[in-house]
Amino acid sequence: MTRNADNTQCGFVSILGLPNAGKSTLLNTMVGSKISIVSHKVQTTRSRVLGILAEGQTQIILMDTPGVFAPKKTLEKAMVSAALDTIAEADIIMHLVDASMKDAVERNKFLSEKLPGNKKCILILNKIDQVKKETLLELTKALHEQFDYSETFMISALKDKGLDALLAYLGQNLPAGPWLFPEDQMTDMPMRMLAAEITREKIFERLHQELPYSIFVETQNWENFDNGSVKIDQVIYVERDSQKGIVLGKGGRTIKEIGQHVRLELQDILGCPVHIKIFVKAQSNWAERSENYSLMGLNFPV
Repeated sequence: MTRNADNTQCGFVSILGLPNAGKSTLLNTMVGSKISIVSHKVQTTRSRVLGILAEGQTQIILMDTPGVFAPKKTLEKAMVSAALDTIAEADIIMHLVDASMKDAVERNKFLSEKLPGNKKCILILNKIDQVKKETLLELTKALHEQFDYSETFMISALKDKGLDALLAYLGQNLPAGPWLFPEDQMTDMPMRMLAAEITREKIFERLHQELPYSIFVETQNWENFDNGSVKIDQVIYVERDSQKGIVLGKGGRTIKEIGQHVRLELQDILGCPVHIKIFVKAQSNWAERSENYSLMGLNFPV
């Protein structure tokens, strides 16, 4: 049941950063569960993903976002727009920077210029375990010269270091108000979409080098049975027949392997037996078709 006590706090926190800064890893670590998919492939997160957690009497609603960069293609424009749209919704904005990145100051300038001066924006230096202390201090100083951040935190999202201080800050600085979600809810993402995202993650894990970035997974059917099991039908859309062959693999071995990993992860999340069938179709220029964008939780750019 949602709390409505006089002393509760609740607010939205946007996690903004360049592709592969560690935004999804940070969200998953803070929430304590797999909410957003993670991949070495850049621009994996495509739409806003909510992660919900409590810090004392405060409900923190984290918004994981696609990486912010200078977009060119239609899908890229929709993704960057989805990320920047969270600025208006957020009570606090976290600018997450990969501290181990070369030219981090210059490469983050594009995003720094998008940050508002009328909201609390905090700087989060991630992957600090990979960087010397003096380098972190120099990086902090240079980034603060680009934008006047309210606070700076140094963390390792992957190793869960430095997050206690960050959580305490968020818990103290979000506005007073009732909780917007039940206290046991961790995300607002529909299970159909989460299942599709997990399949996309497993594809990238298995075919990171061979397959282009532009694939799309749709959960077409979800059926709950009386014995507690779930049957899921999905379609993977690629842009060319040659890509279809890569996903299927010789004798269908690759897609079978991907399906097995998806099934095991979904069973762990859902806590019940899962039966999954995955089909692969070639749909040329699917990223230019407006009807596909709502299925990804995006608005088609106009």
